[in-house]
Amino acid sequence: MFRHRNKGRTFQHNIKLAALLSAVAGVVNIVGVLAFGTLTTNVTGHFAFLSEDLYLHSYRLVLLSMLYVSSFFLGAFLANTSMELTSKNTDHFSYVLPLSIEILLLGAVAVSEFMGHGSSVLFSCILLLAMGLQNALVTKISGSVVRTTHLTGLFTDLGIELSQLIFYRGPNDRSRLRNSIMLRGIIVTGFFLGGIAGAFLFGWLGRKTLLLPVSILFAALYYDRLLIVYYRSVRKHRNR
Repeated sequence: MFRHRNKGRTFQHNIKLAALLSAVAGVVNIVGVLAFGTLTTNVTGHFAFLSEDLYLHSYRLVLLSMLYVSSFFLGAFLANTSMELTSKNTDHFSYVLPLSIEILLLGAVAVSEFMGHGSSVLFSCILLLAMGLQNALVTKISGSVVRTTHLTGLFTDLGIELSQLIFYRGPNDRSRLRNSIMLRGIIVTGFFLGGIAGAFLFGWLGRKTLLLPVSILFAALYYDRLLIVYYRSVRKHRNR
């Protein structure tokens, strides 16, 4: 799911990646809204707030919006940098470091007892950092086919592709379009279901709801590692 890159990736790899990590983003997004009143999976809204605050001369809030945007950007930068550094020796495991960092960031927000002045800003920045990291990680691994943290582009692509189904008659084109529509539909559904589940769980668990995406990421991380161990043992058995 994570270790396959470029031509080694299949449609099924991207389906698994999209389903799991879109659900993670959905949970993180609703927890950010309910706990801190902040959008934490994209920066589009923060640019709107930044423009409004500039107009209203609320320069402290302008700086806050810039901080949120910078946090998401830093996450994307950190994801690619860590992957480039680790891929020189172990390309198959280049995803482990950024995924581990994301787990640590979400876990820290989930279990932290710190609720002092400015804690909402701090935790919002951490979640934006984690989502910038996840979006860059998924984008790079899938070759820009999968994006899991925001839906605006997905709905644009869905509208285009559904329209193309009307006009494209070739079987190869229609098969490609159906696969693409299915993938985008899974991302939208995963994000939506993650948000619903996160909202209900937040009423019971508060910020500890983030332990759900942490668990999903752990499972995804070790799923690939267990597969590698399995394939190696099968090859070793065949060579005997």
